Amino acid sequence: MAERSFAQEVKKLNLPAGEVFSGEGILAVTKALLESGVAYVAGYQGAPISHLMDVLADAQPILDQYGIRFENSASEATAAATLAASVNYPLRGAVTFKATVGTNVASDALANLASGGVMGGALIIVGEDYGEGSSIMQERSHAFAMKSQMWLLDPRPNLPCIVQAVKDGFDLSEASNTPVMLQMRIRSCHVHGQFVSGENRAPAFTVQDALENPQRDIDRIVLPPASFLHEKEKIHQRWPAAIRFIRERGLNEFFAEGTRDVGIALQGGNYNTLIRALNQLGLADVYGNSQIPLYVMNVAYPLVDEELDRFCRDKRAVLVLEEGQPNFVEQNIASILRQLDLGTRLHGKDLLPLAGDYNTATVLAGLRAFLERYEVLEPESTVAARQVRIPMASVVPDVVNAAPVVNVAQATASAPPLTDAIHARPPGFCTGCPERPIFTAMKLIERELGPHHVSADIGCHLFSILPPFNLGNTTMGYGLGGASTSALNSKEGKRAIAVMGDGGFWHNGLTSGIANSVFNQSNNLTIVVDNSYTSATGGQDILSSTALNATRSTGHDIENAVKGVGVKWVKTVRRTYDLKAMTATLREALTTKTPGPKVLIAQSECMLNRQRREKQQTRKALEKGERVVRERFGVDPDTCTGDHSCIRLSGCPSLSIKPNPDPLRTDPVATVINSCVGCGLCGEVSHAAVLCPSFYRARIVTHPGAKSGCWKRCAGR
Repeated sequence: MAERSFAQEVKKLNLPAGEVFSGEGILAVTKALLESGVAYVAGYQGAPISHLMDVLADAQPILDQYGIRFENSASEATAAATLAASVNYPLRGAVTFKATVGTNVASDALANLASGGVMGGALIIVGEDYGEGSSIMQERSHAFAMKSQMWLLDPRPNLPCIVQAVKDGFDLSEASNTPVMLQMRIRSCHVHGQFVSGENRAPAFTVQDALENPQRDIDRIVLPPASFLHEKEKIHQRWPAAIRFIRERGLNEFFAEGTRDVGIALQGGNYNTLIRALNQLGLADVYGNSQIPLYVMNVAYPLVDEELDRFCRDKRAVLVLEEGQPNFVEQNIASILRQLDLGTRLHGKDLLPLAGDYNTATVLAGLRAFLERYEVLEPESTVAARQVRIPMASVVPDVVNAAPVVNVAQATASAPPLTDAIHARPPGFCTGCPERPIFTAMKLIERELGPHHVSADIGCHLFSILPPFNLGNTTMGYGLGGASTSALNSKEGKRAIAVMGDGGFWHNGLTSGIANSVFNQSNNLTIVVDNSYTSATGGQDILSSTALNATRSTGHDIENAVKGVGVKWVKTVRRTYDLKAMTATLREALTTKTPGPKVLIAQSECMLNRQRREKQQTRKALEKGERVVRERFGVDPDTCTGDHSCIRLSGCPSLSIKPNPDPLRTDPVATVINSCVGCGLCGEVSHAAVLCPSFYRARIVTHPGAKSGCWKRCAGR
């Protein structure tokens, strides 16, 4: 069950040529794939590209209609390896995953693919995201494109450009026999707009055609000495072919050419942000018509020397707008200008932040600094001279009948920094999350056995690193929680604890973590959080999902897989909210004398997915007038002592505080707000930690019926 259904949106994918397609960037990519005659698609979900996998899954009937093979891959490496189908056959294939972590996982397959080259068009669609809101390390796919000599597209964030980039990507790949990466920034993924549909095309050469007519070309196999010849081919044949295609097709764009003697060179993905900044400076209108010359590199790699010569030759200075670090584009342009012996001054990271997200405010500041330096804009007044007129009765006017003058600099200096006035709110688990009791149990056991080294993994369980749990020492990669404890292993004394999700387990953890621990006779504990979905990426089904999936095989037990690779001590807690069972099993895992690795599987369905399903069922039942019972918890304010250990050992967003009703007591009491989903953890915590008897469970009954009686509608303790 994915985070949301695109069942209605995917109907637009059948729009005929000439019709106007309205929708999101991700949908535009899918439509472009259909119009490009793609033969197969694979991928692994991850923000900001998760929705593409969800759209493709919902569009399975349409893909089947055109004979397109689609699969949810086990990992990004699996997805990338499917592009091998384009090596020997004129098959157009596309894969998608989150960058840069997905690119890192897929690197071995992609490097081999780029070495031998492809016959059919091979497109790698990567979702890129920078800034403090990103969920990954701040790296760039650009580096991998350069390293393996793959071409990188970064289109302007509007639907016509995105659709065209998909089509150009396939053509460029086939023209240069090289796989092409299409970078989809988060703004491109979620931008809304329109484009004129083309005709959907069945692949000219199908997977079935390839199977019926197998081909092999030994020169395309990465095996010495052919692998050395591949590198020569990249430089002497594929690169020139790519440059020629880029120039002839006009993939890069020039705007307002010849209007000024300064200009801006930018990656296509930054175009919308730049236009917004120029608009605020009065140098562009809302339709994108710029008064400053722009060179938009929709192909971020390779750069085209002839086009940069054309753009920079008559310029005093050029600003390079390049998001991310290192500044590959700026360095490349500097090298080209030096080789061309051009005296154009080059600016970039000297005026813009070295790293992070380039939002409008960030670009505006750097752009203003650049344009002021070259006298396109008049310098702003100094902060001390800036004054704002605000009517205030208590301030004496400087002139009769004039508004008083307030010095902004002085007013700002007197105010405390926002970070000092407002506490940071760390990200945490959702209300009712079944992972919360796992870490509650770990904190309770910590009181008995002392602290343990905890290796975390990619996924929702990373939130345990932050308050109120403060657990977790490292995180190394998706499914690598178990592998992260490999060095910290001893036959005596304490055991290291590794945590991974069910998604990470099937992605990489079974072999790199569990099987590796068996082989190397580890004594550590691995906790596998089994919540039935790859929850952190949007709730997609995996092998161990309990939901029935018409197009995928689910219901495969994690415990059987663990036993299959040789684990002797393995226990499953079927309901994580049972804190007694969770704590007892965890205690046993950390103290048992059984040799070898220990695996504890903690099962409970992701509450978000459960709520999405049950809310629909509840709404339908209420519309029919059926009896509906909802459980929730509450706190008796007269009993609550104000200890708040329930909050410290749970951290549930539905737990809060309110004033104490007893006038003789000043400590606020705990309270449960209406977002409670009735998981029961707060009550379990109170009992397990022997805190207080103030929690009670209530049953809220809607449409109770004549036989229920009024008393059943009341909260019972």
